[in-house]
Amino acid sequence: MKFEAPVTLLFDNDGTLLSSMDSVLSCWTRWAREYGISAEDFAAVELHGRPAADIVGDLLPAELIPEALARIERLEVEDVPHGGVVPLPGTAELLASLPEGSWAVVTSATRELAEARLRAVGIEAPLVIAADDITRGKPDPEPYLLAAEKLSADPARCVVFEDAPAGLEAGRSAGMRTVGLATTHRRDQLRADVVVEHLGSVTAQVNASGVTVVAAD
Repeated sequence: MKFEAPVTLLFDNDGTLLSSMDSVLSCWTRWAREYGISAEDFAAVELHGRPAADIVGDLLPAELIPEALARIERLEVEDVPHGGVVPLPGTAELLASLPEGSWAVVTSATRELAEARLRAVGIEAPLVIAADDITRGKPDPEPYLLAAEKLSADPARCVVFEDAPAGLEAGRSAGMRTVGLATTHRRDQLRADVVVEHLGSVTAQVNASGVTVVAAD
C-alpha cells in the first residue's frame, strides 16, 4: 500500500521501533511478586501497549497506585542498561531516510522511560509524546492528536505505525491511517489499513511534495 505525499509518520515505540519485551516481563514479574499479585491475576492483564497507570489500576487498590507506579517506573528505567532493549528490523534505515519534522514517537511509557529506551538503541526522536503529556492514553486518540498538533499536521495526512490493537484503535479514532506491525500480535489481531511484519517492510520516498510511504504486506 502506498500513502501518498505529504504524510507525517507517527510511531509507537515498544514493539514498533524497538523491543523491550525481555525487560518488561522481567520487571513486571518482579513487581507483581513484590505486591503479592497472584500469577493468575497477573496473567489476565494485558501489559503491552497500555500506560503503566492503567495496568497498576487493574491490579491494585487506589491507595497503593502512586507508590506502585513509582516502583515499576524505577525498576524499568534501571533495567534499560542491562541489555533487554534492542532495535527492531528496519527501524534505523527508515528513520534515517526521513526529513526533520516529518515524524514523532507516540508512546504509552513515561518520558523518562521512553527516552531511556530510545537512547539505548541510538534513536534521537525530534518529538516524543509520552504518558506525562496526556490525560487519556491509548486506545483514546488523544496521544496521536497531540502529536499531529505539535507537528502542525493534518490528522488525515498522518500514518500511525503500531504493533498493539489499542494503539491502532487510537490511530483510527484520530482519523489517521494505520500500519500494523506483526511483531507482538498475530496478523488477525491487528485491524489496520495494511499489516506488515516489521518496519523492514516499509520505505519512505522523499521529494519536493513531502514524504510518500510504501508498506509492502
